[in-house]
Amino acid sequence: MKSVGLMLVAAGVLLAVIGLLMYSGALSWFGRLPGDLRWEGEHTRVYFPLVSMLLLSALLSLLAFVVRRFL
Repeated sequence: MKSVGLMLVAAGVLLAVIGLLMYSGALSWFGRLPGDLRWEGEHTRVYFPLVSMLLLSALLSLLAFVVRRFL
Protein backbone atom coordinates (compact mmCIF):
# COMPACT_ATOMS: atom_id res chain seq x y z
CA MET A 1 0.00 0.00 0.00
CA LYS A 2 2.96 2.28 0.53
CA SER A 3 3.83 2.37 -3.18
CA VAL A 4 0.23 3.24 -4.13
CA GLY A 5 0.31 6.20 -1.75
CA LEU A 6 3.64 7.34 -3.18
CA MET A 7 2.26 7.14 -6.72
CA LEU A 8 -0.80 9.20 -5.72
CA VAL A 9 1.38 11.87 -4.14
CA ALA A 10 3.62 11.97 -7.23
CA ALA A 11 0.58 12.27 -9.51
CA GLY A 12 -0.76 15.13 -7.38
CA VAL A 13 2.55 16.99 -7.50
CA LEU A 14 2.74 16.47 -11.27
CA LEU A 15 -0.78 17.83 -11.74
CA ALA A 16 0.05 20.85 -9.56
CA VAL A 17 3.18 21.59 -11.62
CA ILE A 18 1.25 21.28 -14.89
CA GLY A 19 -1.44 23.57 -13.49
CA LEU A 20 1.14 26.18 -12.51
CA LEU A 21 2.72 26.00 -15.96
CA MET A 22 -0.65 26.48 -17.62
CA TYR A 23 -1.52 29.37 -15.30
CA SER A 24 1.78 31.13 -16.01
CA GLY A 25 1.36 30.76 -19.77
CA ALA A 26 4.40 28.54 -20.24
CA LEU A 27 2.27 25.98 -22.10
CA SER A 28 0.51 28.44 -24.39
CA TRP A 29 2.12 26.77 -27.42
CA PHE A 30 0.35 23.48 -26.65
CA GLY A 31 -2.61 23.09 -29.00
CA ARG A 32 -1.15 25.41 -31.61
CA LEU A 33 1.46 23.09 -33.08
CA PRO A 34 1.87 22.63 -36.82
CA GLY A 35 -0.42 19.76 -37.74
CA ASP A 36 -3.21 20.71 -35.37
CA LEU A 37 -6.24 21.05 -37.61
CA ARG A 38 -8.47 24.11 -37.28
CA TRP A 39 -11.41 25.05 -39.48
CA GLU A 40 -13.58 28.08 -38.93
CA GLY A 41 -16.78 28.65 -40.84
CA GLU A 42 -19.30 31.43 -40.56
CA HIS A 43 -21.08 29.91 -37.54
CA THR A 44 -18.96 26.86 -36.85
CA ARG A 45 -15.54 26.28 -35.38
CA VAL A 46 -13.92 22.83 -35.55
CA TYR A 47 -10.61 22.11 -33.85
CA PHE A 48 -8.74 18.80 -33.93
CA PRO A 49 -5.40 18.88 -32.04
CA LEU A 50 -3.82 15.94 -33.87
CA VAL A 51 -0.11 16.66 -33.30
CA SER A 52 -0.65 17.91 -29.74
CA MET A 53 -2.40 14.67 -28.78
CA LEU A 54 0.29 12.56 -30.45
CA LEU A 55 2.93 14.43 -28.44
CA LEU A 56 0.94 14.01 -25.23
CA SER A 57 0.47 10.29 -25.94
CA ALA A 58 4.20 9.82 -26.50
CA LEU A 59 5.06 11.66 -23.27
CA LEU A 60 2.55 9.66 -21.23
CA SER A 61 3.81 6.39 -22.75
CA LEU A 62 7.37 7.35 -21.83
CA LEU A 63 6.27 8.24 -18.29
CA ALA A 64 4.44 4.90 -17.93
CA PHE A 65 7.54 3.05 -19.18
CA VAL A 66 9.77 4.82 -16.66
CA VAL A 67 7.34 4.20 -13.80
CA ARG A 68 7.04 0.49 -14.66
CA ARG A 69 10.79 0.16 -15.10
CA PHE A 70 11.77 1.62 -11.74
CA LEU A 71 8.83 0.68 -9.50
